[in-house]
This record gives sequence, C-alpha cells and structure tokens, in this order.
Amino acid sequence: MEYAVICTVAAIASLLTFFTGFGLGTMLLPAFAAFFAAETAVALTAVVHLLNSLFKLLLVGRQANLRIAVLFGLPAIAAAACGAAVLVWLANLAPLAEYEFAGGAARVTPVAVVVAALMLLFATLELWPRFKRLSIPSAFLPAGGVLAGFFGGLSGHQGALRSAFLVRSGLEKGEFIATGVVIAAVVDLARIAVYARNFFALELRANGALLAAAAGAALLGSIAGNRLLEKVSLRAIEVAVAIALAVVAAGLGSGLL
Repeated sequence: MEYAVICTVAAIASLLTFFTGFGLGTMLLPAFAAFFAAETAVALTAVVHLLNSLFKLLLVGRQANLRIAVLFGLPAIAAAACGAAVLVWLANLAPLAEYEFAGGAARVTPVAVVVAALMLLFATLELWPRFKRLSIPSAFLPAGGVLAGFFGGLSGHQGALRSAFLVRSGLEKGEFIATGVVIAAVVDLARIAVYARNFFALELRANGALLAAAAGAALLGSIAGNRLLEKVSLRAIEVAVAIALAVVAAGLGSGLL
C-alpha cells in the first residue's frame, strides 16, 4: 500500500510543482507521514528531495551563481545541521499524550506536533499573497540561509524562505532556478548526514527500494510537468493542496497518523 500511495503522490507532487508554489518536499512529506513516524517521514522525504535536486543539477546546475550559492548556502548548511539536531532531540522526547480512538492507540508526540505545526504554517504562507510578493534585500542573504537551512533541517520546509531571500539577488531566471537547486541539494546533504548518524541508517537500508521507486516517480512527474507548460499558478490547485496538507497535519499532530 505504501508503494502505491507514496509513488503516486511523488509523481503528482512533482508535476504540480510546475503549477503551484508548493515544492516537492512540502507535498510528499504527508504521504510518508501516513506510514512512518514524523521524524522518519521527514528523513525519507529528504532523500527523495535530494535525488530530485541532483537530477535537476544535471540539467541546470551550470547556470548557478556560485557567489550567491556560497553566500546563502554556507550558513544554510550549518543551520540545516542544527535544525536536524533539533528534530532528533524532539524525536527522543516522551509522548505528550496517549489515548484510544476507533479501537486503536493514538500517541501525540512532540516531534509530530512540531512537524504538523510547520506544515500548517508553510502551507498558509504559500497561500498568502503578501508572502508571495515578499522580497528581502540581498544584504540579508546569509540570514536567509540560516532561516531556510534551519527549517529545512527541522521539517524540510526550505523552498519558500529561500525564494523570498533570493528573489532580489539580481539573478536571471535560469540562474535563480539553478542557484536554488544547488542550495536545496547541500541543505539536504547536511540534514541527511545528521539524520543518518542518529536514527535514520536502519530506516534507509530497510526502505531503499521504496525510496528508489518514489524518486523515479518524482522524476517522471517532473518530466511530464516540464512538457505540459511552463510554471504557472493555478489558485484552485494551490487551495486544494493547502487543504489536504491541513488535514494531514491535523491527523499527525493529534496522533491519529
């Protein structure tokens, strides 16, 4: 069941990145969260996101602006490791509550509550017109790296913040996309290294086939989306995705998932 659900979501989510402001990780995380603990779902999503970013690097990496990538990416790497360490710490805390629901046991854990809250927060930001128009002066790029890296390490939500800081850095469209992909990849590498040292190594080996299938599905979705049309914004799809994210976040935060 998890193969069908996760691969289908990976393909659709990857395709929808061409039509909405939501990134692959934002939409894929709920699918993993339906089958795995919150911290494992974040880590598994990170691997698929990294593989997708590496594929994009092969296509557009040469256009990246190395100065901006370093200025934003170096702080992001350090912050991503810190965010990942916070995720590990939260995962080791005792449950906040336990109860029975529909004949089954539900556990409300601190890590699930935090990840669910961040899912809701970033879904809301993606729908907020003022946030989409937000552009921050390039002098604050290192600070942007810290923010995007930290939340990237904690829950995988890095794209929206990264774009807000890069949009006024004077990059052309190709440079903007390629530089963002470089930064996303190094953040993923930094956080996966922390996850693997603490709780993820066994899960990675046990779910290698699932990750490969999900990455392949995401790749097919990217190819299909790229062939359909250039990136546009379809408000109805964005709202539908945000509602779905809110439902999953509610289930995750309440212990039902």
